[in-house]
Amino acid sequence: MNNNLSNNIKLILGNSNKRFSGVTSTMLQVLSRQEKFTQVAVLGKHFLPEHTQTMSFFALARLCYKPLPESQCRVFHARRNDEMIQALLLKWVFRAKLKIAFTSTAQRHHSWFTKFLMRQMDSIISTCSAAASYLETPPDIIIPHGIDIHTFHPADNREDCWRELGLPGRYGIGILGRIRPQKGLDRLIDAVIPLLPDHPDFTVVITGQIQRQDQAYFDQQMQKIKQAGLEKQVHYLGELPFSDMPKVIRSMTLVAALSRNEGFGLTVIEAMASGAAVIASDAGAWPDIIRQGVNGYSVSGNQQAINSTLKTMLDSPQLLLEMGSEARQHAEQHYSIDREARRLTDHLLSLQ
Repeated sequence: MNNNLSNNIKLILGNSNKRFSGVTSTMLQVLSRQEKFTQVAVLGKHFLPEHTQTMSFFALARLCYKPLPESQCRVFHARRNDEMIQALLLKWVFRAKLKIAFTSTAQRHHSWFTKFLMRQMDSIISTCSAAASYLETPPDIIIPHGIDIHTFHPADNREDCWRELGLPGRYGIGILGRIRPQKGLDRLIDAVIPLLPDHPDFTVVITGQIQRQDQAYFDQQMQKIKQAGLEKQVHYLGELPFSDMPKVIRSMTLVAALSRNEGFGLTVIEAMASGAAVIASDAGAWPDIIRQGVNGYSVSGNQQAINSTLKTMLDSPQLLLEMGSEARQHAEQHYSIDREARRLTDHLLSLQ
């Protein structure tokens, strides 16, 4: 790396996992925007674009031994335990002039070791109220994840987009993502069985991978549909390429996300940015995101609550279209990846 470039680096991102994960995906998306705001280097080369500045651990130790001009510290952003450990080794053993921040997204109580590491941080960031509630002390800031609102956008003509799928009806109810009990497909199926006969213009669209251990669960849900005689109104499209998903989502009038538990849950934001109304469980960040009755509904896991809320929504297609318009505006204003990157970078660089 060019020494002049490395000397100007203000922000270091951890990238310790050799396996691609949701955390990796988040880091990569935000990184592409953060590079516009400040000089960034990444510790670890996994999955990075060619142009990204990377550094080895020992090169980083040498760089951070001296502070930036005006005695400012560089900032290390960790998203995993081992990244906190790397940063603390740099600071304690190699006497690096560092401030360290950690983003906690887990919606569970942390282990004693993670709690110990977190106490050594200069700042704790969380992504939603639910994740923040599991922390010993409140986070310094909550910065929700964002999505690319240029990739996920409303259709110029939703009806034309829907017709291109070749499915019956006029309005799509999408449930998207890997199929397993945690994701709550059964909740949607149990809710639509009594509703679809009275709402012939609605069609349920299911997409996502089915792993072998979840095949029996999926078959059970489809058997319910068959017994109810609703095969023409419920369609499984299989596991689609990621590049196809934005078009599928923007053809939906309503997207259901009824997970029993969720980390953050980008599906709801992707749907809203695509101009779809949403019905979601109270898992993950969804209660923070949804404006109740304005751009969708967040409901408890109680099946009766899901059923009655879905009925209210299907009874008024015009209401769904209005909610979809509100949803797009809300996503643009609050949940773009550019907004996430800007807020995150501003907060990290303020740690002096």
